[in-house]
Amino acid sequence: MSKIKLLLVEDEPTLAAIVKETLELNGFQIHHALNGQLGWEAYLSFRPHACVVDVMMPKKDGISLVKDIRNIDEQTPIIFLTAKSENSDVIKGLQTGADDYIKKPFSMEELILRIRALLKRTKGAAAPTAEKGVFRLGQYLFDHNRQELKHEKETIRLSQREADILKMLAEHPNVTTHRKSMLLEIWGDDSFFNARNMDVYISRIRKYLQHDESVQLINVRGLGYKLIFS
Repeated sequence: MSKIKLLLVEDEPTLAAIVKETLELNGFQIHHALNGQLGWEAYLSFRPHACVVDVMMPKKDGISLVKDIRNIDEQTPIIFLTAKSENSDVIKGLQTGADDYIKKPFSMEELILRIRALLKRTKGAAAPTAEKGVFRLGQYLFDHNRQELKHEKETIRLSQREADILKMLAEHPNVTTHRKSMLLEIWGDDSFFNARNMDVYISRIRKYLQHDESVQLINVRGLGYKLIFS
């Protein structure tokens, strides 16, 4: 089973080091960012399964960061870390789009339990299927491992790049997948040449999906792509 990728955005180095080490010992893959701006950049490239975000940070505070994330991603679980005790701050954080909050000081056991509970709640029964690399996309069955896209009318053999692109999109249905993060993960850099290549692959994948009108691969201007299906 692949590790849970967690983005930790925390400007207190000592606390961040303790949280990072403990979570890694419990099987998580952690990317730590020291402020909200670095957290935003890490979110786009790291593509976490969950985020733990401090509220008060330099350059970009936690609430602003979560607003940016929620503009393109309504699904990834987010937990706020806060030293504040006022109910108004908690309410503001949840209204921004956070799924839960935990007040400092906190126990690591409680944090781990909250993260796992949110992942279980938001991913539901779809997680085991995704881990196997098999996805149901409307009337299609996509097997990333076999590089096959099956429909009752035909079975399409995908190239490795086509399969990798479709997997990234299928892992986050109905949510914008950022163009830059796709280029960095699949090609290793976001050069103009690679970006044009990706446009060609996207066009091919869109044609492969033409047998089911409920499945749409759309461009999100200035951001990336969104795979819509039920």
